[in-house]
Amino acid sequence: MTSESKIKVVSVNISEKKGTVKKPVPFIELTTTGVLNDAHAGNWHRMVSLLGTESFRKFEMEAKREVQYGEFAENITTEGIVLYETAPLDRLLIGETELEITQIGKKCHGKGCAIYNEVGNCVMPKEGIFARVLKGGPVKSGDNVEYLQKVFKVMVITLSDRASSGVYDDLSGPEIINNLQQFFSENRWKFETDKQLIPDSPEIFESLLLKARSENYDMVFSTGGTGIGPRDYSPEVAKKLIDKEIPGIMEAIRMKFGAEKPNALLSRGVAGLMGNTLTYVLPGSVKAIKEYMGEIKITLRHLIFMQKGIDIH
Repeated sequence: MTSESKIKVVSVNISEKKGTVKKPVPFIELTTTGVLNDAHAGNWHRMVSLLGTESFRKFEMEAKREVQYGEFAENITTEGIVLYETAPLDRLLIGETELEITQIGKKCHGKGCAIYNEVGNCVMPKEGIFARVLKGGPVKSGDNVEYLQKVFKVMVITLSDRASSGVYDDLSGPEIINNLQQFFSENRWKFETDKQLIPDSPEIFESLLLKARSENYDMVFSTGGTGIGPRDYSPEVAKKLIDKEIPGIMEAIRMKFGAEKPNALLSRGVAGLMGNTLTYVLPGSVKAIKEYMGEIKITLRHLIFMQKGIDIH
């Protein structure tokens, strides 16, 4: 990414009908539903469209003609950042306004779109981005843009008397982190990890969950304590604090791996939303972590969007 200090707005544009080119205007007013008086405004996740001049220049070379701002139906034309290399949940601060990116690209309507018919191609489906308004206000050409990348806060808790006392190394916690590194990298997201290694203490475990909830961690993953032994209590502690349980994912994992190995059915792992924090209580073995995380990663992106109120299907 280019330095934030060099990012600026070069044009602001409005159209009264969807699927038509937009016309540059002196300024636009962002409201809680998008650009005032623009056809794309509404209570949805694609309130505002943005496209960078970096995409314009590529198209101009291919088309061998100059492209006018707004011709691809973007509300805001920027310079100094490759917009399509950003990611959903990243933010853009423009003057007093704040936008949250919700989508990269969109479906192209081809010849059913006036832009496609007039221009002969459309950059927006591949390189345009869409955002919702978090804080409204005026935006005009020349405004500086500050780019803020979303960084997920994740707590990983290993519950083990022996590992916490140094009898053996904790391998399950690092395995969770390895899986998360793959997931976040694939989605162009960054994350920071708060790794905790604690004994099998319900009091310490509960205090860490309360910390994660009060400090708005995005996710908590715990490993250990999901059996039925005298020191296994992590599901009970978590369930006291979870506001919305998500039982399907754990049930599906138990059934999938329990079909071949019935002992997998004995795990009491749970998942749910604790305040604003997605919470997963997983078994303690490295093998089980690989199995569980493999399945959790399949639904995690969609679950994040659901939690954030971004309706993408």
